[in-house]
Amino acid sequence: MNLVYNLGINIYSIILLIIIYFHSLSHDEKESLQYKLFMRMLQITILMLAADIFSRFDGNSYLMYSVINRFGNFLVFLLNAILPSLWLLYVHFQVFQDEGKTRRLYYPLIAINGANAVMVILSQFFGWFYYIDSNNIYHRGPLFLLSASITIVLLLIAFVIIIVNHKKIEKKHFFSLVFFAVPPFVSIFLQIAFYGISLMLNSVVISLLIVFLNIQNRSLHIDYLTEANNRKNLEIYLKEKIRKCTEDKTFSAIMIDLNDFKSINDTFGHDLGDSALKMSVKLLKSCLRSNDFIARYGGDEFCIVLDISNRDELEEIVCRINSSIEKYNESSAQPYKLGFSMGYTVYDYHSHMKAEEFQKQIDKLMYENKQVYKQNKLQ
Repeated sequence: MNLVYNLGINIYSIILLIIIYFHSLSHDEKESLQYKLFMRMLQITILMLAADIFSRFDGNSYLMYSVINRFGNFLVFLLNAILPSLWLLYVHFQVFQDEGKTRRLYYPLIAINGANAVMVILSQFFGWFYYIDSNNIYHRGPLFLLSASITIVLLLIAFVIIIVNHKKIEKKHFFSLVFFAVPPFVSIFLQIAFYGISLMLNSVVISLLIVFLNIQNRSLHIDYLTEANNRKNLEIYLKEKIRKCTEDKTFSAIMIDLNDFKSINDTFGHDLGDSALKMSVKLLKSCLRSNDFIARYGGDEFCIVLDISNRDELEEIVCRINSSIEKYNESSAQPYKLGFSMGYTVYDYHSHMKAEEFQKQIDKLMYENKQVYKQNKLQ
């Protein structure tokens, strides 16, 4: 691939990533691990694209071109394992939603990148991964496939994690995670098969663009604190469920209010109040299937929509939620106890209720359950 063509496509890719980067700076979740990993992927890809331009200055024996060519290739191979490592961390966190568990992957990945760095440095003397001859021409070394395999293996591990845990991933996020590895895989195999073709980094730009669009879509429909769906998305989802339901197949919904939430905030502060909200969503999700829908309806109110047409099955879910709360309170070290008031019912196809009317129905049922809770508390 000649320098002019490489320069054009890489500069175009860099500009696109810079636009994504600066647009992402306005994101609300700057402290989240997901955000930090995505921003690092953007930064590393931009750096590697610039290095890839420098690595194309071969074929000219002038000292300046030789230095630029050597520096560019060194940087590309040195950063080779960092990008797939970041992607593996990103996938792991997206699937398991456990920051501590994901951070434990840092150590083996640092070791892999450290070993790669040592091999790249030694390649400057022994030509293992690549070497540049006296005429400033780049050549693959005998261990070039080892270098490429690091990227392939890390991407494969991420892909396997996605496939094995697909039930834990919401369908709308599954595609962007699965698709990420496809363009780089195609480019890597093309690069191995056809000497001189190198579009791997440019293909990563396509993947990052898909991830960015998914994040933007997520930010429009997801509550930033609890990572449940927001009220706007709930309204859209309910209207769609009502439109699609039939006499034989309808759905159910549960409206949930966190008991004594104001007391938790007033007594222990808003940080613990936020923690109680996040834990509530985590507990609710643990009782549901991956295709069930949960949204934050208001401050301390949540709504669950389930593909259940049978009242008995619905009550089983409610019992499961109550049991999960009891187990949490027995083992929790938090100074407060969690409790839910719930209103729930199966949508009646023959009622022809609109989404707003159905929401009011389950909200009323929840309020009645809340009054029973308050009366029992006073006794």
